[in-house]
Amino acid sequence: MTIRGFVLGKFLPPHLGHRHLCEVAQAMCDELTIVVGSLAREPIPGAQRVAWMRAMFPLANVVHLTAELPQDPSEHPQFWDLWRAALRAIAPPPDRVFSSDRYGERLAAELGATWIPVDPARAVFPISGTAIRGAPMQHFALLPRCVRPYYVRRVSVFGPESTGKSTLATDLARAAHTISVPEFARSYLEARAGRLAPADLDVIGRGQIALEDTLAHDADRVLICDTDPLLTVVWSEVMFGAAPAWLRDAARARRYALTLLCDVDLPWIGDPVRYLPDDRAQFFARCEHALRDAGRPYLVIRGTGPARAAAAHAAVQALMSGAS
Repeated sequence: MTIRGFVLGKFLPPHLGHRHLCEVAQAMCDELTIVVGSLAREPIPGAQRVAWMRAMFPLANVVHLTAELPQDPSEHPQFWDLWRAALRAIAPPPDRVFSSDRYGERLAAELGATWIPVDPARAVFPISGTAIRGAPMQHFALLPRCVRPYYVRRVSVFGPESTGKSTLATDLARAAHTISVPEFARSYLEARAGRLAPADLDVIGRGQIALEDTLAHDADRVLICDTDPLLTVVWSEVMFGAAPAWLRDAARARRYALTLLCDVDLPWIGDPVRYLPDDRAQFFARCEHALRDAGRPYLVIRGTGPARAAAAHAAVQALMSGAS
């Protein structure tokens, strides 16, 4: 006999309580259907929530319910009739309905199933989607790994060569107990003995994006990025007079809570993958222009020793302690 399980939720966003609910359901049935109900007016797109649930439960049948249904029995006299018809149209009849909410008992009865309450007191994971949306930084530890990139605040360390970007990025990540995204171009160009051609900018741009987007899953509230695609655009323009159209579009679409623009008041230290020892001031000006043109908030980092990093550390701490 095949036991079919059923979970209904908004998952706005999914949190560890949701994951626990669905894991229990999956362990207690042979087939599990997870229905993600969404309304057009809600702050996180339903398609995004469906993607998260599929990432967490690839063996389950994750279904998206987009019907604009009433959300409470007080809103419509045929509330249960509407929901029963909508759910039966998209999911097979369940044997067990799993829920942490009391409505699960009535929902199970409407679907001809048994209600299985899972942590109804919220004792195991005392959290709600409302609380997370109100203060994601405060509840970040209760977000599943696949959801974290949506809320993580990205900080880009930006600017010309030999301005302490990599050192600053590493120090900021260590102080914030998070991780930093290394500069893809450095390892790529070192492997090529410093040879740089126009086609390399495509690889560098895609590589930097890949590093950033994969490491965002493991960050704790903030992700420190040693450069970003917009800086790759600036490099492409300086070295070859143009940048790939896709790279410009990607740079424009990405969001950073803060950019730390490093000034050229540190001495030049040459190495095989540094190219512009005499043009750092002009490159700095191009960087600042690119940030302003993109409408990105930025903070100029100047000075030497501990004073150089003090403002950067304070800015990152402010991001981490923010309520939203």
